[in-house]
Amino acid sequence: MAITAGIDVGSGAVKVVVMATDGREGDLLGKASSRIRRRDVAKVVDEAFRAAVERAGSPTLDYVATTGEGEDVPFATGHFYGMTTHARGALHLTPRARAVLDVGALHARAVAMDARGRVLDYKMTSQCASGTGQFLENIARYLGVSQSEIGPLSQQGTNPEKVSSICAVLAETDVINMVSRGIATADILRGVHQSMADRFARLLRSLDFDGAIFLSGGLASDVGLQAALAEALETKRAPDAPPREIVTHEDAIFAGAIGAALWGGFRHRKLGAEAAA
Repeated sequence: MAITAGIDVGSGAVKVVVMATDGREGDLLGKASSRIRRRDVAKVVDEAFRAAVERAGSPTLDYVATTGEGEDVPFATGHFYGMTTHARGALHLTPRARAVLDVGALHARAVAMDARGRVLDYKMTSQCASGTGQFLENIARYLGVSQSEIGPLSQQGTNPEKVSSICAVLAETDVINMVSRGIATADILRGVHQSMADRFARLLRSLDFDGAIFLSGGLASDVGLQAALAEALETKRAPDAPPREIVTHEDAIFAGAIGAALWGGFRHRKLGAEAAA
């Protein structure tokens, strides 16, 4: 077993895990995440990395793998593409998953993979950031709602009004107008979730896969978004097609870092085998 670290540098946060892995499966030994919040990214990476290693018991690391925007981490051994790491991490956390919807701070992407975590196809949002974590965070801040309240409040909405799905600026203007018209916060949030879910459903419907959809990224635990996505996928489901299963995990925000650590273990084992040959 190798001891590997996976570092996922996102637009809004850095996630780090330390794992004991044979390159195929592995055990999570330590994890840490830290929001960037306009701080120096290198310092945030160092902070999260040190915390994860310490929580793992400060083992000697055989491989340090980065993903996302972590190509320039100076102490990394190797770098892996985000689609590959999120697919592998999702599969590790939920083996029946065959697609990943990764909703980050600035982008969202859908990835289809096989039972080994090999990426088969992917689609990314190509429009403005009205379907991202940062957009939803901005809306919640304007409404005076905490992150933990967004999902439950959204589910209480009974008369939602959708916002612009084309531009974040227009969408935020829509919300301001709704507030001035006295629209209930719950209905605004549910409308925002429905607009985001419609975009995500289009991404997922463009992929060919047979299995559960794994939600990763900062919005993975948003129950309001989960409910809106399930509704959006059901709306245009073919009569003979089974309902899509949407799953997530308490460590879903670490999916990319976990995938990086697992691929790092695989590469470490391969390099060792080549050296011994």
